[in-house]
Amino acid sequence: MKSWTSPDVPVLPALPQSLQLHDTSRGQLVEVTAREGLGSLYVCGITPYDATHLGHANTYVQFDLLVRYWRASGLDVNYVQNVTDIDDPLLERAEATGVDWRDLAVEQTDLFRHDMHALEVIAPSSYLGAVEFIPSVVEDVERLVELGIGYRVPTPDAVDGEDTYFDIAAAEARTDWRLGSIGNYDRATMEELFPERGGDPAREGKRDPLDPLLWRARRESEPFWDGRSLGDGRPGWHIECSVIARRHLPAPFTVQGGGSDLRFPHHEFSAAHATAADGTALAETFLHSGMVGLEGEKMSKSKGNLVLVSNLRAAGTDPQVIRTLLLSHHYAEDWSYTDAELAASAERLNRWKQAWAAAPEQGTEAEGQAEDMQYALHSALSLNLNVPAALDQLDMWAAGHLAAGTGRRRVQQVVQAMLGLDLSR
Repeated sequence: MKSWTSPDVPVLPALPQSLQLHDTSRGQLVEVTAREGLGSLYVCGITPYDATHLGHANTYVQFDLLVRYWRASGLDVNYVQNVTDIDDPLLERAEATGVDWRDLAVEQTDLFRHDMHALEVIAPSSYLGAVEFIPSVVEDVERLVELGIGYRVPTPDAVDGEDTYFDIAAAEARTDWRLGSIGNYDRATMEELFPERGGDPAREGKRDPLDPLLWRARRESEPFWDGRSLGDGRPGWHIECSVIARRHLPAPFTVQGGGSDLRFPHHEFSAAHATAADGTALAETFLHSGMVGLEGEKMSKSKGNLVLVSNLRAAGTDPQVIRTLLLSHHYAEDWSYTDAELAASAERLNRWKQAWAAAPEQGTEAEGQAEDMQYALHSALSLNLNVPAALDQLDMWAAGHLAAGTGRRRVQQVVQAMLGLDLSR
């Protein structure tokens, strides 16, 4: 699957990586070290039927900061992102709107690409659809069945065959993974969240109400693929990301990212599937971005109150203003969108641009001084990607209190490379 064209990213003199991030699985700040000069990252992508709302944009812009931080630290980056281009919500939206599910997926994925390009998000190294990985999913599910960790459940409404589920108890007996060790939730919370997030705790024949689906047997009028010994059908949600990550990233890779709504069940079971299949942890650090609401209310598809990046752009909003709005919030923060805050972000960006236009062409500050813009932004991002603190540094610079002698060209390079903001246009 094709990605989008990455923005130009100036190359900066490398500063040492000294990154701390809040690891969800451990519930605390941890030192994150990219090994052998490589930062490896997997961020779960969209299910393409409502692209691109501000919640999506917030996640991908915030993780774009991590990619930029690693690059500014002189590291190579292997960034993988998927597209869940087959799943129940996509099929349901296609049926409700009378559109072929494949056409809907293509249309929405293309819109997402355009939005990411407009928001100056660096494209992933690998951008991969779930459908193209179905043969690999079948391999891994068959492996789990062979290990006694996948099991069949009678499925009367299937055209042929049975659904296949993941056995939590069997996985815990064979591996170091434990239910709750990734999302860091207790059993009661997981039981509450599971049905809200696509789980089927009441399904008859399951060994544990929280056991997740690995392979869905073929039903009438549903798309299906050859599952070999599993029978015709299609993948469960969580196994998709497990399979893609295992085949494109080192094991374990550096950071697994996504919205906080993916802590459980998605990231919990993606990690469990990978570990159960080969005995190795999926990722070293699990990082989650906050949720975005609208005027104090949860933003959701069911409520029809999504703020779409494409609609803001069509109304004439500069994508750099949208990016400034998103960067004004820490990645882990839950917040609500307002038109007033969007307007304030436009004013803030304009102040930076005015200061940039008034700056001298060449600076007089020596490289590496504490006042240097790169050092200031790198220091802020090193502490749990604290981009609001980084933007405060820009405010101080624009007010003449920071790096006053830094030249226009240097400021532009640093801000564009580390924050994805272009002050020159």
